Amino acid sequence: MSVAFSLILPVLNPKQWMDSLLPFLEQLSTQYGAQCIVVDSGSTDGSVAQWQQSEAIELYTIEPQAFDHGGTRNWALQWVKHELVVLMTQDALPVASDDLIRLCQVFDNPAVGAAYARQLPRPETAFFGRHLRLFNYPKTSYLRDQSDIECYGLKAAFLSNSCCAYRLQDLLHVGGFPERLILGEDMVVGARLLKAGRLLAYVAEAQVWHAHDYSVWQECRRYFDIGAMHAHQPWLLNEFGSPEGEGWRFVRSEWRMIIQQHQWWLWPVSLVRNAFKLLGYRLGRLHRYWPVWVNRHLSMHRGWW
Repeated sequence: MSVAFSLILPVLNPKQWMDSLLPFLEQLSTQYGAQCIVVDSGSTDGSVAQWQQSEAIELYTIEPQAFDHGGTRNWALQWVKHELVVLMTQDALPVASDDLIRLCQVFDNPAVGAAYARQLPRPETAFFGRHLRLFNYPKTSYLRDQSDIECYGLKAAFLSNSCCAYRLQDLLHVGGFPERLILGEDMVVGARLLKAGRLLAYVAEAQVWHAHDYSVWQECRRYFDIGAMHAHQPWLLNEFGSPEGEGWRFVRSEWRMIIQQHQWWLWPVSLVRNAFKLLGYRLGRLHRYWPVWVNRHLSMHRGWW
């Protein structure tokens, strides 16, 4: 069964993904009638010309300095033609051609406000990047509602715009995506939707390839940004609770996987990586006490500062 939806894809120098990404979007348009909106923020790799040559793509461009995780996505909503809106990133490639259809079919339940797909590690992904995806994206689908906040805390509001669908009227009802936020615009919307009485759906049957092999320093910088986001959105922790309990559950899961795979030499690496995550997060929570140049050095999104 086909489902009408609009897709918004922000891109920057996506050349390495174009051989898979462009044919996929063209298939969405021709086979499933999807509206495919690409927002380019200053690519210099020749990909703009490829988008322009495709009749299936609606291309819009912005200046690099104008890009904002929430603001750019809000800006693109003005061209949306369908009630269901799919958000993707350029490095998240669906496993099968109908994965986005499966994602959108969950909106047959009128209480669902947003739904996100399962992210699978690519075959070449190393241990820590693989575990992160397996931990955050299990094999079984589920629904979350406001009552799950007590059990799952902040994790109840988890969404990922790497591949996530929204009911447009619900997204607009909660104010769209927060603007001028360093990251986490998807989780903020997830939290708002839960508080508004809507359901969040995890659709394990809809799958995309998406993973990162971050170094220890990159992990530290990413968690610095998460800490900064929580400092800018204090209501999340006030109403959903601290994320540190989920952090310890993650560490225990990582150690179990090390034992199961008999990769004992990764234990000290795991200890160091998780210590730097915690350090980065706590420094990010306190970012208002540091000079701007320090925040830029510690952040994965330096231009935001």
